[in-house]
Amino acid sequence: MTIYKNIFYLVCLIGGIAGSFQSCDNGATGAGTAEKLPDVVSYNFDIRPILSDKCSACHGPDANKREAGLRMDDPESAFKALKENPKAHALVAGKPELSQAFLRISTHDTALMMPPPSSNLKLSQYEIDLIGKWIKQGAKYEKHWAFVAPVKSALPKVEQKEWPRNEIDHFILQKIEQKGMTPNEEADKERLLKRICLDITGLPPTMEMMDSFAADKSVDAYEKMVDRLLKDPAYGEKMSLHWLDLARYADSHGYQDDGYRTQWPWRDWVIHAFNENMHYNDFVTWQLAGDLLPNSTKEQLLATGFNRNHKITEEGGVIPEEYRIMYVTDRNDLFGKGLLGVTLECAHCHDHKYDPFSQKEYYQMFAFFNNVKEVGIESVIGGPETYAKKPLMEISNEDAKTVLDFVNKPDTNRLIVSVMGDLDTIRPTHILQRGVYDAPGEIVEPGTPAAILPFNPEYPKNRLGLAKWLFDKKNPLTARVYVNILWQEFFGRGIVKTSGDFGMQGELPSHPALLDWLAADFMEHNWDIKRLVKQMVTSATYRQSAVISKEKLAADPENILLARGSRYRIPAEFIRDLVLASSGLLNKTIGGPSVKPYQPAGLWEGATSGRGLLSVYNQDHGAALYRRGMYTLIKRTVPPPTMAIFDASNRDMCEVKRLKTNTPLQALVMMNDPTVLEASRVLSAKLLQEKTDAKEKINTAFRLIVCRKPDEKELEVLTNYYNKQLKTIEDQSAEKMLSIGEHPVSEQVDKKALAAMMRVISTIYNLEETIMKS
Repeated sequence: MTIYKNIFYLVCLIGGIAGSFQSCDNGATGAGTAEKLPDVVSYNFDIRPILSDKCSACHGPDANKREAGLRMDDPESAFKALKENPKAHALVAGKPELSQAFLRISTHDTALMMPPPSSNLKLSQYEIDLIGKWIKQGAKYEKHWAFVAPVKSALPKVEQKEWPRNEIDHFILQKIEQKGMTPNEEADKERLLKRICLDITGLPPTMEMMDSFAADKSVDAYEKMVDRLLKDPAYGEKMSLHWLDLARYADSHGYQDDGYRTQWPWRDWVIHAFNENMHYNDFVTWQLAGDLLPNSTKEQLLATGFNRNHKITEEGGVIPEEYRIMYVTDRNDLFGKGLLGVTLECAHCHDHKYDPFSQKEYYQMFAFFNNVKEVGIESVIGGPETYAKKPLMEISNEDAKTVLDFVNKPDTNRLIVSVMGDLDTIRPTHILQRGVYDAPGEIVEPGTPAAILPFNPEYPKNRLGLAKWLFDKKNPLTARVYVNILWQEFFGRGIVKTSGDFGMQGELPSHPALLDWLAADFMEHNWDIKRLVKQMVTSATYRQSAVISKEKLAADPENILLARGSRYRIPAEFIRDLVLASSGLLNKTIGGPSVKPYQPAGLWEGATSGRGLLSVYNQDHGAALYRRGMYTLIKRTVPPPTMAIFDASNRDMCEVKRLKTNTPLQALVMMNDPTVLEASRVLSAKLLQEKTDAKEKINTAFRLIVCRKPDEKELEVLTNYYNKQLKTIEDQSAEKMLSIGEHPVSEQVDKKALAAMMRVISTIYNLEETIMKS
């Protein structure tokens, strides 16, 4: 066999592979390929993605799956003598012709080819040439980019020096200019106002805001409006939504019984924290370990509800320890995905197959959350005492008036919230073999993955110590991950597209230097969230028009370069908010218990065990029908259907990025949802009582809903539609339309005119532009 291999290597040297070596020298790719190799090949941004996709399954971190004792992501292993042939090496720096890895990927012999044909993986000629050039340049390894602490680089030089408004724009413009493109002009004031209102408060601008902003000709008019919105209490509500997804907040326990829970005071705290501009380090530390802080307060204890939002069973016949382990696992996995942006959960049963996290390190992290004073099953479904699970805290009427005055406690009933609280003794943590709850192995101490940042021995080995580790300035992930989540909130796509995976299998950042600059700047300014938000929304990048040319669409269909403004549908909750706010129905009360608005009959009843408060859907009435979307009660097993159709999270687990789909069901919701139809009726009645003509009424409706003035053609089409409906609509049809919704029907307007105008306004709500941020 050795003789055969030596003959093969000799043939390779003499034959076709020489062409690959030559292409590595001149920087060109294989025949027929236009893409040019980079002058300097980067391991992190050029080579690692290839190894991760094509090689790591057999030659990666997972020792149990590793073939031939070779680990290609580790230079010590890649450069040492091969186990099967001590005279050969997978990599020989500067010499691809002696590097067995290169010879194997470039051969056509299926018996020796890597990856093997049976894997259905194959390297392109460009990838082969890239690896060859990297080896020729010395095969220099680099630590994974996300595991190196971010540093501020100098601002890139750009040609259009007058375009940047702040530091962000230098990084964006440099990439745009490198591609031979130019950024879009600034969006007009109407679209800009709608954009910042939806992004900062989740609500459309009022007519007063539209008029005052249009009239303000000062150079800082835009910045003044941003400052005004950042002070609006609705800011806290809007900013809380992404955190509720991340923290898997819901109003039920989950599983089959899916009973009611009272975690909403924690949601009130999150809104309060954002409005008070609690800095990110304190915001997260309180949620991870508020109960462990010196002289902790009731507010700090309430914040720890963050880690009790997971699903909890109330079913008989379960094995308590199995479910207790599931709760701890949930907290550990949330910490990995939501706060570190890594797929830590992949090391639950075995060493991570792609990232340098061992199963032992997974359970070392697990140990931080394993000492909570909880059980797998506490009781069966019942009364108020089961709304929260131990450990818990009670919020009294006095608390709601003093230390917890941000909690909207509407009645005098007992209010209990699940929070964190540790045992007096240490519960031992075992590595669970294959991740099975009843297969304990080696006992481990609390610790953190060395590849990210070794745990400082001076920190306490508890959740407070873990929070200190998380916000250690040397931690490479914390700031990057949250900056990326916020970027995703305002631009629709993260700088790292895979917001929950900064590891080897995650996508590379589109603007790595910008991400690092923002992360370092965020830390330098004490993790100030409002400051970061303002940086993003006042940039020239954010303020661009979303108009797209054919050339830009062809060159950058996903708008990765941001040479135009982002355009995408607003989240489900904000669609509801826009409809209610524009019609005047919105109940602006902040906080309090979740509400049950209109919902198709029978959904809960068809998917329930038949026990508990949530076995039957008892719709709310009055002002509760018109609360913001974020207050809609979420029953995990039957999430709100309208929200689900528009891709809202069912809050089963941590979610840092929602899907954005486009389905016929979404159009059907906008045409038939009782809230939309009721809002159309209520707004119609208001407009018909004004002493203006039909054209002016429609103009006002258009501005309230679409947030801009209609052009003459749009106004003409809608006015003609109104006049046609006024002539053709039948009394019976009008009565049926006007019966939708519980808000009283105005007796002061003609019912035919009301139904006709209602149809016009419903049409405006159904315009694509209405629910788009552009």
